[in-house]
Amino acid sequence: MAHRAIWRRQPQLLVAVFVLASIVLAGVLAPWVSACDPTTVSLSDVLSPPSDAHWFGTDQIGRDVFARTVYGARVSLFVALATVLLAGATGGVLGLAAGYLGGPVDTVVMRLADIQLAFPAVILAMVVAGAVGVTLPNLIALLALAHWARFARVLRGETLTLRQRDYVLLARLSGVSRFAIVARHIAPSVAGVFIVLATLDIGSVIVLESTLSFLGLGIQPPLASWGAMIADGRGVIDTAWWILLAPGVAIAATVLAANRLGDALRERLLPGSRAAW
Repeated sequence: MAHRAIWRRQPQLLVAVFVLASIVLAGVLAPWVSACDPTTVSLSDVLSPPSDAHWFGTDQIGRDVFARTVYGARVSLFVALATVLLAGATGGVLGLAAGYLGGPVDTVVMRLADIQLAFPAVILAMVVAGAVGVTLPNLIALLALAHWARFARVLRGETLTLRQRDYVLLARLSGVSRFAIVARHIAPSVAGVFIVLATLDIGSVIVLESTLSFLGLGIQPPLASWGAMIADGRGVIDTAWWILLAPGVAIAATVLAANRLGDALRERLLPGSRAAW
């Protein structure tokens, strides 16, 4: 009954979950969702408008836009999830260590976070991508580099509060090791904050990855990418608007749905939280 009440009070949440689930399923089941290969070139179908044969039309070299959008979902979601896991694990461990140990560890971690946050994420990612080259592992690593600091700062703040709680002080007086205290008492208590941060970060990672792909510094051919598809369509927007419409809508829908889900999780897991993350 409680779950039904949530859906009634927040119908937008139901829409967000449906949109995200649809996009995830489309990406996972891409070979079955689309009968066309996203890399197949057909010069006889160049810039064909939407039709029964090509639901979202074709691009400048005859590739099916629907197939590329569906396969682009697979790539974008994989990059986003891998980035959030890597950034969350790195930032989470550093944040917990900085908050609990304090002293030099806290100073070093927070100064590194300040340095990272001083650079706009797009500029930092562009510089690193230009320096080390663009491969899928490199892209995930540099996106994680641009997102770990927020996890570190937020979890550090939560840890600073939790380490003063009575049960933590009692564990410390009982001779429990620092690692055990963090693993058993503090980490489970910040799990809700971590989940909310991770969910909210998915949308920003997708936007950053699409931006880099749009600039030619993200996903490289032959893999399909929403950002690269928008870049392909910008030059023919007046005559072939369908090329960038589908990936543009896909990016907007995914980001909005992920953010709405993150907001709902924050209300559910962290009631009363007003933190501006």
